[in-house]
Amino acid sequence: MGSRFSWTNVTAVAFGLAFLYLPIVILVIYSFNGSRLVGVWGGWSTRWYAELFADHAMLESAGITLRIGLVSATAATLLGTAAATALVRAGRFRGRLLFSALVYAPLVMPEVITGLSLLLLFVAVGFDRGFWTIAIAHTTLTMCVVAVIVQSRLVTFDRSLEEAAMDLGCPPVRTFLTVTLPLIWPAVASGWVLAFTLSLDDLVVASFTTGPGATTLPIRIYSEVRLGVKPEINAVCTIFIAVIAAGIVVVSLLSKRGTAAG
Repeated sequence: MGSRFSWTNVTAVAFGLAFLYLPIVILVIYSFNGSRLVGVWGGWSTRWYAELFADHAMLESAGITLRIGLVSATAATLLGTAAATALVRAGRFRGRLLFSALVYAPLVMPEVITGLSLLLLFVAVGFDRGFWTIAIAHTTLTMCVVAVIVQSRLVTFDRSLEEAAMDLGCPPVRTFLTVTLPLIWPAVASGWVLAFTLSLDDLVVASFTTGPGATTLPIRIYSEVRLGVKPEINAVCTIFIAVIAAGIVVVSLLSKRGTAAG
């Protein structure tokens, strides 16, 4: 076999990485720009981070976004893990096809339709829109992602470990909590981080289900960008990039530990 190294492959990979990550690198660099003009470099400075932490409206939106992300990601992880377990372990039960279709529908449904449907639902039941309506919407949006990730891990899971535990007298629920869950934990953690990231990033569904006092960070950034990009936006985006990158690193370490333990 010939060598896989070639300048064509290296060039293609370089262009691909540049296309994906160069805009992010530029955003991070310009978050330390001392100039008030976004497109004009004025030297290194952290003034926009100081102004960001003095912007109470932006900080409030960031806090709301983080709380919604934590609540929705946790709920989506619990529901998605339960749904994946039912699809893998319950066999060919009646209504399985419908249940599977309902679980995976948000994956292929346009977000505009999902947001509008949830808006009509909340209006029909008389539920005031705000923090909890966004959290419910994000849970609906991200639960299917968790279900896909956990299901892919359960399909390849060695069930002889569970059978051995139950042969020794361990009840099914305790077997799942003490044997199955620790072994599939990297997949569950990956699903949680992905659900949390999707919640932080969502604009369309949140714009349909938001209400007074529940302005998320993407909505606030979008409303301010229409009037012109402020350097503070670069700073807040850089902070969120750092938070997401840290989450990815943690999940990668958990996955490696889980693989080593398996």
